[in-house]
Amino acid sequence: MSNGSEQAPVVVTGGAGAIGAIVARRLAEAGHPVRVIDNLSSGHRERLKDLEETGRLRFHEHDLRNVTGMAEILRGAASVWHFAANPNIPKGLEDPRLDLEHGTLATAHVLEAARQAHVPRILFSSSSVVYGMPTVFPTPESYGPLLPESQYGGSKLASEAMISAYCHSYGMKGWIFRFANIVGPGMSHGVIYDFLRKLQRDPTRLEVLGDGRQAKSYLWVDDCVDAMLLAEERSTDPVNVFNLGTEQQVPVRDIAERVVRAFGGTARIEYTGGARGWVGDIPQQLLSVEKIRALGWRPRFDSSTTVDKAIASGRSELGL
Repeated sequence: MSNGSEQAPVVVTGGAGAIGAIVARRLAEAGHPVRVIDNLSSGHRERLKDLEETGRLRFHEHDLRNVTGMAEILRGAASVWHFAANPNIPKGLEDPRLDLEHGTLATAHVLEAARQAHVPRILFSSSSVVYGMPTVFPTPESYGPLLPESQYGGSKLASEAMISAYCHSYGMKGWIFRFANIVGPGMSHGVIYDFLRKLQRDPTRLEVLGDGRQAKSYLWVDDCVDAMLLAEERSTDPVNVFNLGTEQQVPVRDIAERVVRAFGGTARIEYTGGARGWVGDIPQQLLSVEKIRALGWRPRFDSSTTVDKAIASGRSELGL
């Protein structure tokens, strides 16, 4: 992409979400007219207000469970960046249709609309949870079999399969990004933000689900977006699959202690016990990122720095 020149239109589903909005902004800054599709169930249109006012972005409030009219929104677009999904993994356990409808079915509708509108490229935000409980760390993209343990993970894997099928059947090109824990401004889910809200409600104690030994990698959202943009530019297979994360883990126990220190260090930390925080949780996650690094990408922040930045950002947004 060449900055400052007019580019082909692009579509961003879930573009009012925390990650989608950054991608929409980056694409607009690169000269692309951007069309955002979002049902505003968890996104915020205000994130895009300035882009709408300048005419660089057109917003379509639409639920992807309804395929009617989607092909017209996608008509003439060079690519669709598909971020729309249920952002709350445990919530899918309470309502098993949630990820089926907002994940699997929504992806099927996006793909079919893209086929009808002759959109040649799709970029998809998948997740490390498609690996289930891997036995190889760091876990490479070639790891298998893929046996996810949550409805969210199952939906992401089903979406990956449909993207591969459409790309091979209809001559489209696809990019699948398996995210580690992506954190940054505007995020509303995940262990860091749960801890902050718990201490906001009760500054004297912090309940931690599980034994605190769960350990995962954390990637700052801007580093994540940089990786996706680079991968689109430099990878050329019909279907390109990339892990996106950092090369270090941070234990939940460590995160709890850091959040408590940020609140003055007086709260009592209480662990509920067990290896998992909740049903479907993957207690150990560390992705191999050699493939994306081979394209020239490096994250600016390691997992430890990313966690500290997320705590500071979350405190500021909550007014703490």
